[in-house]
Amino acid sequence: MSRSTVPDPDDSTAFVDALLSISRAMVAIAAKNLSRIDADVTLQQYRALVFLATHGPQRSAVLAQELNVAPSTVTRMCDRLVRKGLVQRFHDETDRRPIWHVLTEDGKDLIGTIMKARRDEIEALVRDAGLVASKRTVATLRAFVTVAGEVPDPQWWQNWESSTAEVQGRWPAQRSGRDAA
Repeated sequence: MSRSTVPDPDDSTAFVDALLSISRAMVAIAAKNLSRIDADVTLQQYRALVFLATHGPQRSAVLAQELNVAPSTVTRMCDRLVRKGLVQRFHDETDRRPIWHVLTEDGKDLIGTIMKARRDEIEALVRDAGLVASKRTVATLRAFVTVAGEVPDPQWWQNWESSTAEVQGRWPAQRSGRDAA
């Protein structure tokens, strides 16, 4: 199909195009909310914080893989997040080699504030546009979220709530230490 023709509304290309447009809008909303609250974190750091809020404590190697960056990049990024008081490093008692990362209360609060602001802005856009989603549309979007490896919003908030919980058998690593994969 030529890009100069208008795709059929049932065409998967049109659906992918719409999702790409939504993706750009969502990134813009995230960036805008980061700057509004003067979060002093980059989008990449924000992604790391959201991943920690979603999945709990993580090893450096997992963060590097999830963010699609080199382990040394994760080390530098986490150094900055530790200095900002948003992340804490710790070791697992059973294997002290890898360094793990977990959100601090300040990190959790920051992510919660940003996510609530994003939700408010998205709700306003939906309301202003007069959008009403069918059950089928909601099911389609939830399926997309699941396939993308994300969790539905209610589950995300449950994960966020426990994202700073103390992990038994682990203790804080020295803040000046370097990550080990």
